[in-house]
Amino acid sequence: MPTIDDYKNFLAIIRKQTGLDMLVPDDDGLLSFRVDDQYNISLQFLENSAKILCFVEVATLPSDAGVAVYRDLLAGALFGKETAGGYFALEAESNAVIYNYMFDFDKAASDPENFVETLENILQLVDVWADRINGQSDDNKDNDASAAIPNQPSTLFFRP
Repeated sequence: MPTIDDYKNFLAIIRKQTGLDMLVPDDDGLLSFRVDDQYNISLQFLENSAKILCFVEVATLPSDAGVAVYRDLLAGALFGKETAGGYFALEAESNAVIYNYMFDFDKAASDPENFVETLENILQLVDVWADRINGQSDDNKDNDASAAIPNQPSTLFFRP
């Protein structure tokens, strides 16, 4: 089972590849960094499950958000159809919509380039959903989030 030291070594490789010097986790395996002055990406190593949780605040739901917004979020999340296997959560106090994506540590460590590419694709997906949540997309079909993370299942299947 990977340890926090394995995670830190993996991030050192990512730092070398990307030049992102801020990718240094705290003692609990958490790190956050800002991208394009728009999004904060957080990565949390979950040692007990050998996973890396990535979470990004997508948007704040307007106080007058109608049922259509919630319906869109739920429909898009069905079987990971438009979330590339990730999922949404709502921080109740701030009404912040959070996108969560789980990386398998061993897979990420075996292909650091794919890990970085997936993070970039997550940002594209988050952009699509931020627009949808904020009502900036008149036709949601033109803003297809399902293609944002290639090489990931468009539908989440149960595996034995």
